[in-house]
Order: sequence, then C-alpha cells, then structure tokens
Amino acid sequence: ELLDGKIIDISPIGPFHGGVTDYLNEFLVAASKGRWRTRVQNSLQLDDHSEPQPDLVLAKPAGDFYRKRHPQPADVYLLIEISDTSLETDLADKLPAYGRAGVPEVWIVDLNELSVQVYREPNFTGYGSKTILRAGDQAKPQAFPDVAVDVAELLKR
Repeated sequence: ELLDGKIIDISPIGPFHGGVTDYLNEFLVAASKGRWRTRVQNSLQLDDHSEPQPDLVLAKPAGDFYRKRHPQPADVYLLIEISDTSLETDLADKLPAYGRAGVPEVWIVDLNELSVQVYREPNFTGYGSKTILRAGDQAKPQAFPDVAVDVAELLKR
C-alpha cells in the first residue's frame, strides 16, 4: 500500500481475517439495495501520495464501477479495516490519514480484542469521536442507520 509517499508492507491474511471480510462483504452487499457499492480490498485514492487498500469500503455508486479512477474520500460512506497483526499500523498511520483526507467514518474491526472501533468526525489529526462496540452491540453506518451489523455474529470464531 502507498501511504504518505511510503510503501507499507501488508501482512498475509489469515483465516479469521478472511472469514470476517467475507461475512461483512456478503452482509453489506445484501443490505445495499443499490445505495452503495461494496468494494473489497481495492485502492482508495486519498491524495497524490496515498493509495491504501482498505478491507472494505462502502462507496457511492458509480456507473462505470470505478473503472476510470479509484474512489476518493468524497465517494466514501464508510471504510472498514479488519485488524489483527496490522492493528498498530491501522491505528497509528492509516487512521490519521483517513481523517486528514475527510473519510467520514472508519470502523477498525479489532480481531485481537473482539471489538469494533467506530471513528467519526474526521479532522486534521484523525477523528473527533471514537466508540468501542463489543458482543451485544450493533454497528450501524452513520449514512445508513437502518443497517445493523451484530458484533457478536461478526466476530464469532
């Protein structure tokens, strides 16, 4: 991934990470009803020096399916990073970059702590609002509050 002009090595995806990604992908595609395009591990152009590949992005629908350009922050409703070995990089490097670029909402699915960290209110240093959700809670995208992801079901091993 390219972030702030530097290449960041990506760790291999393990079974739990892959399964959580697949679960979210299927859930979000089914819930979309044409309101967004679910993009899985595709590039997002934050600026001329940053093109990360988040695990999932809910992007505004594009007639050409983003064949001519990568989505940019203004195209994003929700960005999701699924983190285990990448947690430190996701929190210290990627999250502030997403905030600076104006991505409106980021979920960090922490596979180590079995939680979902919800970040809103992007600003120059990152995000002004952070909520931690655990089993028993539901994660709802700010742009689509009718869509509720059951955290226990999401993080079931």
